[in-house]
Amino acid sequence: MKINGTQILMKALQEEGVDVIFGYPGGAVIDIYDELVKTDIRHILVRHEQGAVHAADGYARASGKVGVCLVTSGPGATNTVTGIASAYMDSIPLVVITGQVPSALIGNDAFQEVDIVGITRPCTKHNYLVQNVEDLGRIIKEAFYIARSGRPGPVLVDIPKDVGKALAAYKVPKEIKLKSYNPTYNPNLRQLKKVTDLIKTARRPMIFAGGGVVLSKSHMELRELARKAQIPVTTSLMGLGAFPATDPLWLGMIGMHGTYRSNMATAACDLMIAIGVRFDDRVTGRTDTFAAQAQIVHIDIDPTSIRKNIPVSVPVVGDCKITLSQLNELLADTDMGDLKAKRSGWLHQIEGWKNAARLSYEQDDKIIKPQFVVQKLNELTQGKAIICTEVGQNQMWAAQYCQIEEPGHFITSGGLGVMGFGLPAAIGAQMARPDKLVVDVAGDGSIQMNIQEMATAVQYCLPVKIVILNNGYLGMVRQWQELFYEKRYACTCMEHAPDFVRLAEAYGAVGLRAEKPDEVEKVLREGLAVKGPVIMDFVVAKEECVYPMVPAGAAITEMLLV
Repeated sequence: MKINGTQILMKALQEEGVDVIFGYPGGAVIDIYDELVKTDIRHILVRHEQGAVHAADGYARASGKVGVCLVTSGPGATNTVTGIASAYMDSIPLVVITGQVPSALIGNDAFQEVDIVGITRPCTKHNYLVQNVEDLGRIIKEAFYIARSGRPGPVLVDIPKDVGKALAAYKVPKEIKLKSYNPTYNPNLRQLKKVTDLIKTARRPMIFAGGGVVLSKSHMELRELARKAQIPVTTSLMGLGAFPATDPLWLGMIGMHGTYRSNMATAACDLMIAIGVRFDDRVTGRTDTFAAQAQIVHIDIDPTSIRKNIPVSVPVVGDCKITLSQLNELLADTDMGDLKAKRSGWLHQIEGWKNAARLSYEQDDKIIKPQFVVQKLNELTQGKAIICTEVGQNQMWAAQYCQIEEPGHFITSGGLGVMGFGLPAAIGAQMARPDKLVVDVAGDGSIQMNIQEMATAVQYCLPVKIVILNNGYLGMVRQWQELFYEKRYACTCMEHAPDFVRLAEAYGAVGLRAEKPDEVEKVLREGLAVKGPVIMDFVVAKEECVYPMVPAGAAITEMLLV
């Protein structure tokens, strides 16, 4: 029996276990939407296509599943590009379905026609223009396989309108085999034995874990390795939650706004085991000084990430979970000696660095410090909330002062650094985890990038909480202007902003405000207790800076501490 392309699409999505799609309809996808409402797949109508991709991204991170979004052709498709690029840099599995003008009109500058396949080729893991309805079922299955396997990433499928109307038998392969795509999951055991020997002899080892540990769900294997081998752990921004922030072996985040002890340990270690990281420039600072005394082990499923930015002593290509599991087995079968005694001096040195320069700020009774808001939020939520962030100072304060205990509980745009990410991502995370408290830590500049998604949160009764650190500036750029441009605040003062309390009420949400330090806890308690979406506006110190800070081009030990 033959069915049309839109029916093939829906059947293929249902077979992939898709339960929610974030999207925005239009002419090129009107037939797809007509079929979608006949299924049990829930559709979340966003207010902007960028919001759809960020919401699908947040859903993927919180659920561990592939996020899906559906948009129309032309501007609908181009509005997804920022979200796709963000997911690509952070290795988030998405399938983005775009409508396209009829095949006969492609290349004719038809109404709402763009070459979205060409536009997104640099920022997708793979993409497709469906040219024959006979291929549609196979392409959808391939798209999900590519998105979730190996190093995850976004895949775009562009469907011309006539393909959606054409008839074909439903054909989907039972399993996907692509000749040019064969990720390596199992590590080379000879390389792992080298790692075992290094761990046994190292006196100052450390583990540097990244987003790959979170994505591969290898956090338990990481914790086993660290605790058995008595190795302190740092993570990148994307790796927060891979290791508990309350564990004695936790060093804090590494890099430009990392902790003093983490950055100093990096410079002094004799062995660095890097797992699921890409040695981003915000982590390394000057690459010639990064972990210069150490032998570096790099474990990653993507061979192109290894030795890309930093020289490596022992490369290990493989899935983080499988690799760490096998490494732990090897260590269990090896006489490691008294590791606790061997590491005692190293751990004592780290404790000294911790005591020498802790994360700190001074809160008086007059002006709210942003760090105080985030720290109080962490206390009240007991570190159990899913924290989403926008980008800028708010992102860094959240990373520093929220104690993240579990993977999938810190959701942020790491590689691309997209302002406006947090609110739609929080919506997606709340859809994925309706049982969890989801909080978006935002700045007054960043929140306005996609503030329209408040309507989405209200429409679908999603109880996301937005905590705005309102300093009246584009804070991170202002900070750089203060420190390196003689306080010439060129175009960073937000001279006019909405009344966020009244704006929340206009959307049908709850709005609250704190202007004094003694109001912070009261507003947080009240806002977190509300069953629907809430905007909490905290009027904070205007010229507060994020410290520590490593200036551009400096080694990560060259930190500004105050």
